[in-house]
Amino acid sequence: MQPTLHRTNSENADFIELVKLLDAGLAILDGDEHPFFAQFNKIDKINEVVLAYVDGKAVGCGAIKAYSSSIAEVKRMFVRTEARGQGIAIHILVELENWARALGYEKCILETGIKQVEAICLYEKCGYLRIPNYIPYVEVETSRCFEKML
Repeated sequence: MQPTLHRTNSENADFIELVKLLDAGLAILDGDEHPFFAQFNKIDKINEVVLAYVDGKAVGCGAIKAYSSSIAEVKRMFVRTEARGQGIAIHILVELENWARALGYEKCILETGIKQVEAICLYEKCGYLRIPNYIPYVEVETSRCFEKML
């Protein structure tokens, strides 16, 4: 399915709503570790957000933020349960990579949890390679980190 993509920032009401759904799901999945991960997922300083719409409804989101001058970190990737399996996340991720490239970043990095099997499969399918955990996820056994050159 080809969603309509919209570039915005973290003040967008649809993004805020989707992030609430994402965080609710992660709280269950992460269990006792959720407060640790949540501290790295604040959205107040994110200026590059991509929203995906199907039939006028926001069904997915993702964002990038600067990790360094040459590296963008992919954050807050989420697709509503009822819209999964249609390739929407791939469209969001490609748009984020295009935006990062246009902003001058040389690569994207990201972190996901070992329990997020679908996310790991998505990132590997999109050409992301597993790397040693980067700061602040060094020595976090339940984290998996990935990178992709742009």
